[in-house]
Amino acid sequence: MISKQLANQIVEQTMIRLHRNINVMNTNGMILASGDQLRVESIHEGAKIVAESEKPLIITEQNMHLFPKSKPGINLPIFFQNELVGVVGITGDPNEILEIGTLVQLTTEMMVHQALIASQSEWKRKMRERVFDDLLNEEPMDPVMNERFSKVSFVPEPPFYLTIIKATPKSLAYQTFVEYLEDFFIHESVLIGKYQLDEFFILTSGIKEEIVKKNLASLVKHIKKYANIKIGVGQAVDDLSKIRYAYDTAKIAIDYSEPTQITTFFEQVELYSLLKKKDSPEAQQFTHRIFKDVNIKLLHTLEEYFHCNQQLYLTAEVLDIHRHTLSYRLNQIYEQTGYNPTVFQEAIVLQIALWLSKEYKRKECH
Repeated sequence: MISKQLANQIVEQTMIRLHRNINVMNTNGMILASGDQLRVESIHEGAKIVAESEKPLIITEQNMHLFPKSKPGINLPIFFQNELVGVVGITGDPNEILEIGTLVQLTTEMMVHQALIASQSEWKRKMRERVFDDLLNEEPMDPVMNERFSKVSFVPEPPFYLTIIKATPKSLAYQTFVEYLEDFFIHESVLIGKYQLDEFFILTSGIKEEIVKKNLASLVKHIKKYANIKIGVGQAVDDLSKIRYAYDTAKIAIDYSEPTQITTFFEQVELYSLLKKKDSPEAQQFTHRIFKDVNIKLLHTLEEYFHCNQQLYLTAEVLDIHRHTLSYRLNQIYEQTGYNPTVFQEAIVLQIALWLSKEYKRKECH
């Protein structure tokens, strides 16, 4: 339906160009806006006929008695996405205004289309931001939430990557910063919006890490000229109930990033953040991620290996096992964690994980 505000804009803009009285009516025939203010909110009988038939109606001096309170002119249906949303009328001698009728109809439909599309986009934008806020507040995944996902075209499929952008837009030629992001990710299942004054979020669904990295690299390349930005990507999560954790880790990625680095993934600064608080959710998640597939025997082997300063013969002697058995266990640790205990940089990750692993420290090693 056409709002009064939009109807007034149509009348104002059209009359400036045509110098003819224009009426805009709703589908019930009520005049929403008119160059003749006295006619506003009255019923236009001709518009009612147009709304019912969805066809143009010409009112002349000869037939105007059939349409009380109507004046000679042309009345035309206004459609939006093949649905009747209103009627526009041009007052005057039909013979004089017949040629401009189609032009007025087309212009009005273009204005309606632009306004309603903008209105729908704004509604969807607010709905996305509401959904994101609900996820951060850990609202239950109930039918209401699923309905909201559907309305904003978000298909919840793991993995979920949350990207936070701290941005100070310089300028955008024809659209806001959020609209720019929406256009960039137009073919993805994604939630995009503004969360705080200078903070924007991108929550992707069902997209692998390599694609996320590729998309962000392309985004940075295109967006640097529009805004000063700092991007943090949180730890990937497999459930929407963990979005708060993804958000917190994305913020940490920004806070601990290098000053000259635009995009930082949480994993790149994970070790720094862990040292601030041993019992933090980040520390617990870290140790679980590293050691989730590693059994007690291998953990004990790893600890003794580090106690012996990564010396194979000494560690094998302490554990009373053959050095080939030790090498086999170390290789198993590499396969199960993705970190090689014989490589210095990767051994650091494993050592810190051992230090922070409360579960391991509580267990008796055999």
